[in-house]
Amino acid sequence: QVQLVESGGGLVQAGGSLRLSCAASGSIFSINAMRWYRQVPGKQRELVAGITSGGSTNYADSVKGRFTISRDNAKNTVYLQMNSLEPEDTAVYYCNADMVPRSSPYGMDYWGKGTLVTVSS
Repeated sequence: QVQLVESGGGLVQAGGSLRLSCAASGSIFSINAMRWYRQVPGKQRELVAGITSGGSTNYADSVKGRFTISRDNAKNTVYLQMNSLEPEDTAVYYCNADMVPRSSPYGMDYWGKGTLVTVSS
């Protein structure tokens, strides 16, 4: 069974840093784009950052210059390095990936269960 598992969330003071990881596991043929989203209760889930299989990246304006997305294709893992964290970054962070499982010729959209990041002021 193909799945995504996030780790690295926690409580940090404003100005601090955290590094999130998301590992894909299971019978995977290929992984295309990988992304990090975040969601605050009562608000829509928003895209934070994305990275293609070739390494091209994009970021939400609110995190540009503070967050860095990267991936290790050999480990099927995507990372989100978050620096200069602000209380407004408090949210549940979700990993998302477009993956082709070995059981299907078609790509599918997969989501992790999320990891909570809390930034105190």
